[in-house]
Amino acid sequence: MKNKITIALSLALMTGLTACGQSNVDTEATRKMEQAQTKNTVLAKWQGPFEGVPAFDTVKLDDLKPAFDIAISNNLAEIDAVVNNPEPATFENTIVELERAGSDLNRIYAYYGIWRSNKSSPEVREVAKDLGPKLSEFRSKVNQNKGLFERIKAVYESEEMKTLRKDQQKMVKESYQGFVRSGALLNDDDQKRYAEINLKLSEIHTQFGNNILADEENYVTYLTKEQIGGLPESVVTAAKNAAVSLGKEDQYAITNTRSSMDPFLTYSTERELREQVWNTYYSRGDNGDEFDNNKIIAEILKLRHERVQLLGYDNYGQWRLENRMAKNPENAFALMNAVWPAAIARVEEEVADMQAIADKEGADITIAPWDYRFYAEKVRKAKYDLDSDEVKQYLQLDNLREAMFYVAGELFDFKFTPVEDGSVPVFDPEVKVWEVTKLSSGKHVGVWYLDPYARKGKRSGAWATTYRSFTSFDGVTNVLASNNSNFIKGEAGKPTLISWSDAETLFHEFGHALHFLASNVEYPTQNGGVRDYTEFQSQLLERWLTTDPVIDNYLVHNKTGKPIPADLVAKIKKAATFNEGFKTTEYLASAIIDLKLHTMDPKNIDIDKFERETLAEMNMPKEMVMRHRTPQFGHVFSGEGYSAGYYGYMWAEVLTSDAAEAFEESPGGYYDKAMAKKLVDHLFAPRNSIDPAEAYKMFRGRDAKVEALMRDRGFPIPKK
Repeated sequence: MKNKITIALSLALMTGLTACGQSNVDTEATRKMEQAQTKNTVLAKWQGPFEGVPAFDTVKLDDLKPAFDIAISNNLAEIDAVVNNPEPATFENTIVELERAGSDLNRIYAYYGIWRSNKSSPEVREVAKDLGPKLSEFRSKVNQNKGLFERIKAVYESEEMKTLRKDQQKMVKESYQGFVRSGALLNDDDQKRYAEINLKLSEIHTQFGNNILADEENYVTYLTKEQIGGLPESVVTAAKNAAVSLGKEDQYAITNTRSSMDPFLTYSTERELREQVWNTYYSRGDNGDEFDNNKIIAEILKLRHERVQLLGYDNYGQWRLENRMAKNPENAFALMNAVWPAAIARVEEEVADMQAIADKEGADITIAPWDYRFYAEKVRKAKYDLDSDEVKQYLQLDNLREAMFYVAGELFDFKFTPVEDGSVPVFDPEVKVWEVTKLSSGKHVGVWYLDPYARKGKRSGAWATTYRSFTSFDGVTNVLASNNSNFIKGEAGKPTLISWSDAETLFHEFGHALHFLASNVEYPTQNGGVRDYTEFQSQLLERWLTTDPVIDNYLVHNKTGKPIPADLVAKIKKAATFNEGFKTTEYLASAIIDLKLHTMDPKNIDIDKFERETLAEMNMPKEMVMRHRTPQFGHVFSGEGYSAGYYGYMWAEVLTSDAAEAFEESPGGYYDKAMAKKLVDHLFAPRNSIDPAEAYKMFRGRDAKVEALMRDRGFPIPKK
């Protein structure tokens, strides 16, 4: 699934401290900071065009830990200045001053995120191992600062609170609740234990993620020319390029990532090799060696459970969902349980179709998990006369990027202009940069970075992030946004071709970037959001991939240059719900397991046994597995961004399907100007300055309905 949130944002959500500008610290501290900035490449203020950009070309990893030391010290001094202010606490001298603090940390996190996600190495992993505990200790110092909490509490309970704007009241309330949810009301002993738990979690979250990356790098399936049967030219070329990059010029490499595994399992006629590649991929973190994650997961669950019990919650899921759209685990389970029966019933139908083809061909097999993609592709051709590789010939990465720019122009009034003069440093030669302006006025909005290709040291998947977010409370700032993918680069001089699923992912992640770029909030923390809502906007943008202007103008054959034929488009649309059982079931299985793990007492838990037995109780089809098996579930166990929250994609899909129907019902369809304005004004620009449910009602005129989701997936609508 699409993974997208930055470490810097996580810190902002936990502490409410990251912001832009300077706080009211003494001049000596300021002088020392300025001296340090002249020497430390990571700490230095950003220079250059577009209000300053990260110096990716000059930063040194050796400067990272010293930079954090200085920035943390400075941030604590900024907080002390707020706490020691002799004036009574007010919104301006407390809440706004905290928003103003932490600008140095913001810059550092931009680099730290790139090193950990895009350019990881053994050296980076060692640094991260040291920094995890350090940052945990810092967060605990802030969250358990009694003087700071008392000032925030004073504003929260003040008469002034009633006079503030709604967005300001929301910010105060969330700041207060954030401290309470982080242990501010605990006694000294419990606060100490709370901090100890966070410290330990920071260490093992990092270890979990490093173990997955190690298994992705250490396991590669090499093929000879005799073993590439069935693979389309584009897949063969990608495998050859991967092998060359790994020093195996005479072979073909299937790397242990989804972008390499998926097409191999779809097309390879070598069943034994399919089984090998499948096992290698779905065994990441579960090989009984030094990189095995099972014991780590058990420890993570126990620590999370103990921590929320200190706060008075029955389980981690209660704590996590309290401030999300779902509100509690029961509501999340209710949605997933409403969809699950239809999903596994559809899988049964899909498997029957596949088995029939296997039997007809005399394969003498029973469909196994490593057969699902291969025979699903045969069913697709038989039922819809639709060949995925034929479609792929029209999906050129560069053209799809231009299609996204077109959609951004039509809906958001954005124009993307390449920055090709080298004035904006990049962290890899493959990264490209665009300036974003308003089409109608030419007004500068920000900068967009694209890092599209897989490479060693880059985590798998696709995600979006920001290096700087929009705010206006201390003067308007521009946005520095980034999209990151793991496409296998095409042969030199030839276009990179991607699958339909990858094209949807590309649009999805661009939706996150547009969410960043469209922001119109005053304060930094309002650029955050709750997980079961922030995926909605990006999921919605996927719908524009199948709109006529995109299909007619950007989907052209990579060799002939001819537009995609109308009959092929018709087949794509007719097959829109094909294999929906597989896609929904593999996702929902992961989401349900995640929430079950976080709503139980994990004492003495055996992770492998729990996964196996729980899936059996759910009647999980034996022909497939979870999208993310527990030992490799990085969304949930390499940090806390998605923990007990993976259900959020489904919650957001309800909003997505309902909002898509709103466009389909409008006079101008997906390019209706009135609907586009409502989309931007109510669903993108406000970010977290308004309650998500209220924002959606302002867009749609009512709450979203789950029936739209069922219609979208071709599932029967359950009777009430």
